[in-house]
This record gives sequence, C-alpha cells and structure tokens, in this order.
Amino acid sequence: MSKQTKTRLLPNLLLAALTMMSTSAVMAWTDKPVKMIVPAPAGGTMDVVARLLAEQLSTDIGQPVIVDNKPGAGGAIAVHAMMAAPADGQTIMVTASNVLTEIPLVMKTGFDPLKDVKPVATVARSTMVLVGAPSLPAQDLKGLVSYVKANPGKLSFASYSAGTSSQYAGMIFNQKAGLDLQHVPFPGSPPALVQVMGGQIPVMFDGIATSLPLIKAGKLKIFGVASKTRLAHLPDVPTMAEQGFPDIDFSNWVGAVVASAVPAAMVEKINAATIKAASAPKVKDRLIAVGFEPNTGLTAGQLAQSVKAEYDRNAAIVKTFNIQLN
Repeated sequence: MSKQTKTRLLPNLLLAALTMMSTSAVMAWTDKPVKMIVPAPAGGTMDVVARLLAEQLSTDIGQPVIVDNKPGAGGAIAVHAMMAAPADGQTIMVTASNVLTEIPLVMKTGFDPLKDVKPVATVARSTMVLVGAPSLPAQDLKGLVSYVKANPGKLSFASYSAGTSSQYAGMIFNQKAGLDLQHVPFPGSPPALVQVMGGQIPVMFDGIATSLPLIKAGKLKIFGVASKTRLAHLPDVPTMAEQGFPDIDFSNWVGAVVASAVPAAMVEKINAATIKAASAPKVKDRLIAVGFEPNTGLTAGQLAQSVKAEYDRNAAIVKTFNIQLN
C-alpha cells in the first residue's frame, strides 16, 4: 500500500475507531435491566417523554428499560425511591427540572436538589406561554394589560401549582405591568386550563406542551412566549421580551437524573446513552409533535451548573415576592 493511499485512509480509520468507542461507551453502561422512575402519573407530560426515551434506550443498550411511575409530594416520593436504590446506574429518573429547581424552594421535600441528585442529560425543553380565555376582548398583550387595568380588583391568573414558574411568571408580569391580578393555584395544568378556557380565570402562564393543542384548536388565546426567542411551533407569536417584559423568561427541561452516590464515570456513560437515544429521529420527531423542543446539548457537568443557576434564580424570586413555604 502506498504512502498516499495510507494517508487517504487515515481519516476513515479514525472515524471508525471513534464510532466504535462511542458505541462501546453506550454498551458498557449496563448489561442488566434498567428502572426508569418518573415523578408523575402515567399519561402526563413527563411520562410521555420517559416512555419515548425508555423505548429507544432499550433498543440501544439491548436491555429492558422499565418505567416506574411514582407521583406525589412534588416529586419527593420518586426522588427518595431513586436515592434508596443501589448506586450502580441501574436506576435513573426522568423528570422535569422544576422538581429540582422550583418545588424544593416552597415545599418540604426531604432532599437537597443540589447535593442529593446528579443531573445527567436533558432530552427536551418546554417553554412557557401566556394564554387566555377565548372570550377575552383583548387580542394582544397591550390590549390585555389595558383590559386588566380597566377592571381593577376583579381579575386573576391561574398557575399549575404554587411555587412554580407558572406562578413566578404571573407575579413578575403583575409587577412589571402594574397589574393587580390575583393568583389562583391549581394541582396541575389540566384543571387550571379548564378554568381559563371557560373564562372563569382570564389568563395563565403554561408550558407549551400542554397549551399548544388547545391554542391550535382555538380554545385558548396566546399573548406571548415567555422566552428570549420565538418558538418554532408558533413563529408568528412575539416573545414577552419583544413586548417589553425581558424578565419573563421561563422554561423547563425534561431529562435524566441519578442519585448523587452514582460514580461520575457511570454518569458520563448514562449521559452518552441518553443523548444518543434522545437524538434518534423518531424520538425527536415525536417530541416536536407534542410541543417540545429537542434539547441534548449539555454535558452532565454543564447541566449541573445550569440547575444551580436556575435554582438560585428561583430562590431570589421566592424571596422577592415572599412566596411562603408550604
């Protein structure tokens, strides 16, 4: 073989070697069944993501991935079950970030989200949107602000739980726009959205994954996207920042976490396997179809830093608005 031929083959050989290393890293994660705990009931938003991920992970690693739903106590039941399992990487949890960065600030969960849990990988992100009753006379955010000011003391905003970004965004909107909307918390998005659609409560900040089908069906009005950039699902809807409210920037990721006792080397292997599964075209397409934005760009270390920053930001909001511990 000539020297020139060998030179041409080197890049291909290097690529093949890297591919084998990547595949072996995923396969080396485990040769046993994996339990995937979900801190939500079957059929919920987190559960939908978990089952998509579990199916693809099972295919990739050649082992069963068993989804175990453990709802309740703001995610604490699931987290404690994960922490009680052996720290061997056979038990992971798929959760929304608010279980770590919002709920522990306002509820006695019995775990420290920054010490007892290791974030592993994100799978998808859901941005908040400001939605309202179809019966509202306002057609845009400016009109909504004018309508609320014209009805002092009469109107309210819903949230999918006290102490979540759904409440935080509403309270910041109140303050920055000079409004007096009263907060009405609900146990989740569905019951809150029923009240908003029915006109009993005018507006709500909700996750796009639950609101998008209702927006498309004309059952909700949308007044803005609570992020710095517009959503691919709703490219014509302006952000809250574009409309003068840059502080209203809220979204939750859904991804995998493990107990802090799981070794760092194992975390990196689970990170690689999770990102590989989440990047599969059929998983990405399904996530997009239900309103999520695929999100797999962070290493485990970067994600841990992101969780700390989000937790600290929310802690400041809780203090500023004197949101009480339940």
